[in-house]
Amino acid sequence: QVQLVESGGGLVQAGGSLRLSCAASGRTFSRYTMGWFRQAPGKEREFVAAITWNGGRIYYADSVKGRFTISGDNAKNTVNLQMNSLKPEDTAVYYCAADRPSGSSPTESLTYDYWGQGTQVTVSS
Repeated sequence: QVQLVESGGGLVQAGGSLRLSCAASGRTFSRYTMGWFRQAPGKEREFVAAITWNGGRIYYADSVKGRFTISGDNAKNTVNLQMNSLKPEDTAVYYCAADRPSGSSPTESLTYDYWGQGTQVTVSS
C-alpha cells in the first residue's frame, strides 16, 4: 500500500509564497512520476506540475510557469512544490499524486495511481 501525505498549505496574501510537501511511503519511488494537482470549489481537478523521479523531466501548467517550482528528494521520498507570487485564483485544495511507470501523460489525472488527501491553499486579495 502506498501513502502520500501533503503538508504546508495555509492562508497567504496575494503575492506571497507557500511551500507544499508530499511525503511518500510504502513503496520505492525511484521510478515513479510525482505530480501536483489542484481543485477549486465548483471546478474540475487540474494539473499543476509533475516531475519524473529519476529522469528529472519537469512539467508545469501554463498558469503556474515562472511562479511554481517542483522538486524531489529521492533519499527522503518527498516531492515539494514551491509556490511564489501567489494569486487569488491559485486558491484550491492541492493534491499530491504518484504514477507507476506507465508511459501515460503526466499532466492527466487518470495517469496517477495514488493520491494524497489534499491540503488547502487559500490566497486572499
